[in-house]
Amino acid sequence: MPELTLSAYFAVYVYLIMLIVQWGVAAVVKAKQPGAVPGKFSASLGHESFVFRAHRTFMNSLENSPLFLGAVFLGFFLNVNSNVFALCIWVYVIARIIHMLLYYAIAIEKNPSPRSYFFLIAAIANIALVVLIGLRLV
Repeated sequence: MPELTLSAYFAVYVYLIMLIVQWGVAAVVKAKQPGAVPGKFSASLGHESFVFRAHRTFMNSLENSPLFLGAVFLGFFLNVNSNVFALCIWVYVIARIIHMLLYYAIAIEKNPSPRSYFFLIAAIANIALVVLIGLRLV
Protein backbone atom coordinates (compact mmCIF):
# COMPACT_ATOMS: atom_id res chain seq x y z
CA MET A 1 0.00 0.00 0.00
CA PRO A 2 1.48 3.37 -0.97
CA GLU A 3 2.54 5.57 1.97
CA LEU A 4 0.26 8.38 0.75
CA THR A 5 -2.80 6.14 0.73
CA LEU A 6 -1.97 4.85 4.20
CA SER A 7 -1.74 8.44 5.48
CA ALA A 8 -5.16 9.28 4.01
CA TYR A 9 -6.67 6.10 5.47
CA PHE A 10 -5.19 6.93 8.85
CA ALA A 11 -6.70 10.44 8.71
CA VAL A 12 -10.15 8.94 8.11
CA TYR A 13 -9.55 6.54 11.01
CA VAL A 14 -8.68 9.51 13.27
CA TYR A 15 -11.88 11.22 12.12
CA LEU A 16 -13.96 8.16 13.02
CA ILE A 17 -12.33 8.06 16.47
CA MET A 18 -13.19 11.76 16.87
CA LEU A 19 -16.84 10.98 16.10
CA ILE A 20 -16.87 8.20 18.70
CA VAL A 21 -15.37 10.55 21.29
CA GLN A 22 -17.96 13.23 20.50
CA TRP A 23 -20.77 10.71 20.70
CA GLY A 24 -19.52 9.43 24.04
CA VAL A 25 -19.01 12.89 25.54
CA ALA A 26 -22.45 14.05 24.40
CA ALA A 27 -24.16 10.90 25.70
CA VAL A 28 -22.41 10.89 29.08
CA VAL A 29 -22.89 14.57 29.94
CA LYS A 30 -26.54 14.40 28.86
CA ALA A 31 -27.18 11.22 30.88
CA LYS A 32 -25.72 12.83 34.02
CA GLN A 33 -28.35 15.58 33.99
CA PRO A 34 -31.12 15.32 36.59
CA GLY A 35 -34.24 13.80 35.03
CA ALA A 36 -32.45 13.13 31.73
CA VAL A 37 -34.66 11.71 29.02
CA PRO A 38 -32.96 10.28 25.93
CA GLY A 39 -33.43 12.51 22.90
CA LYS A 40 -34.96 15.43 24.82
CA PHE A 41 -33.17 18.68 25.56
CA SER A 42 -34.40 21.63 27.52
CA ALA A 43 -35.17 24.60 25.26
CA SER A 44 -33.53 26.76 27.91
CA LEU A 45 -30.08 25.29 27.23
CA GLY A 46 -27.65 27.54 25.39
CA HIS A 47 -23.94 27.89 24.82
CA GLU A 48 -23.34 28.38 28.54
CA SER A 49 -24.31 24.72 29.03
CA PHE A 50 -21.67 22.07 28.32
CA VAL A 51 -24.52 19.63 27.64
CA PHE A 52 -25.69 21.91 24.81
CA ARG A 53 -22.17 22.41 23.44
CA ALA A 54 -21.32 18.69 23.54
CA HIS A 55 -24.57 17.85 21.75
CA ARG A 56 -24.12 20.58 19.12
CA THR A 57 -20.50 19.57 18.53
CA PHE A 58 -21.56 16.01 17.77
CA MET A 59 -24.56 17.08 15.67
CA ASN A 60 -22.42 19.54 13.70
CA SER A 61 -19.94 16.77 12.93
CA LEU A 62 -22.74 14.44 11.86
CA GLU A 63 -24.17 17.17 9.62
CA ASN A 64 -20.81 17.59 7.89
CA SER A 65 -19.81 13.91 7.73
CA PRO A 66 -21.79 12.79 4.65
CA LEU A 67 -20.09 15.24 2.31
CA PHE A 68 -16.65 14.61 3.79
CA LEU A 69 -16.86 10.82 3.88
CA GLY A 70 -18.59 10.70 0.50
CA ALA A 71 -15.82 12.79 -1.07
CA VAL A 72 -13.06 10.81 0.61
CA PHE A 73 -14.44 7.41 -0.35
CA LEU A 74 -15.22 8.51 -3.90
CA GLY A 75 -11.64 9.75 -4.10
CA PHE A 76 -10.39 6.40 -2.82
CA PHE A 77 -12.56 4.51 -5.34
CA LEU A 78 -11.27 6.70 -8.17
CA ASN A 79 -7.70 6.22 -6.96
CA VAL A 80 -7.09 9.92 -6.37
CA ASN A 81 -3.67 9.33 -4.88
CA SER A 82 -1.99 12.71 -4.53
CA ASN A 83 -0.27 14.66 -1.81
CA VAL A 84 -2.90 17.38 -2.14
CA PHE A 85 -5.75 14.90 -1.64
CA ALA A 86 -4.16 13.43 1.50
CA LEU A 87 -3.31 16.92 2.78
CA CYS A 88 -6.92 18.08 2.32
CA ILE A 89 -8.15 15.09 4.32
CA TRP A 90 -5.71 15.85 7.15
CA VAL A 91 -6.56 19.57 7.11
CA TYR A 92 -10.25 18.71 7.38
CA VAL A 93 -9.72 16.26 10.24
CA ILE A 94 -7.40 18.54 12.22
CA ALA A 95 -9.70 21.54 11.71
CA ARG A 96 -12.67 19.49 12.93
CA ILE A 97 -10.76 18.36 16.03
CA ILE A 98 -9.80 21.95 16.84
CA HIS A 99 -13.42 23.01 16.18
CA MET A 100 -14.55 20.33 18.66
CA LEU A 101 -12.07 21.39 21.35
CA LEU A 102 -12.99 25.06 20.98
CA TYR A 103 -16.70 24.26 21.10
CA TYR A 104 -16.15 22.30 24.31
CA ALA A 105 -14.01 25.03 25.88
CA ILE A 106 -15.65 28.31 24.89
CA ALA A 107 -19.21 29.22 25.82
CA ILE A 108 -19.92 32.06 23.43
CA GLU A 109 -23.00 33.16 21.52
CA LYS A 110 -21.36 35.68 19.18
CA ASN A 111 -20.54 34.90 15.60
CA PRO A 112 -17.96 34.43 14.34
CA SER A 113 -16.62 32.61 17.34
CA PRO A 114 -13.09 31.18 17.37
CA ARG A 115 -14.51 27.79 16.37
CA SER A 116 -16.08 29.35 13.26
CA TYR A 117 -12.67 29.83 11.67
CA PHE A 118 -11.90 26.12 11.99
CA PHE A 119 -15.34 25.24 10.65
CA LEU A 120 -14.47 27.39 7.61
CA ILE A 121 -11.04 25.78 7.19
CA ALA A 122 -12.67 22.33 7.23
CA ALA A 123 -15.32 23.47 4.74
CA ILE A 124 -12.65 24.78 2.35
CA ALA A 125 -10.71 21.51 2.65
CA ASN A 126 -13.91 19.60 1.88
CA ILE A 127 -14.59 21.74 -1.19
CA ALA A 128 -11.01 21.15 -2.32
CA LEU A 129 -11.58 17.38 -2.05
CA VAL A 130 -14.63 17.66 -4.30
CA VAL A 131 -12.68 19.78 -6.81
CA LEU A 132 -9.85 17.22 -6.86
CA ILE A 133 -12.37 14.47 -7.56
CA GLY A 134 -13.88 16.56 -10.36
CA LEU A 135 -10.44 17.04 -11.88
CA ARG A 136 -9.84 13.29 -11.70
CA LEU A 137 -13.13 12.63 -13.50
CA VAL A 138 -12.31 15.03 -16.34
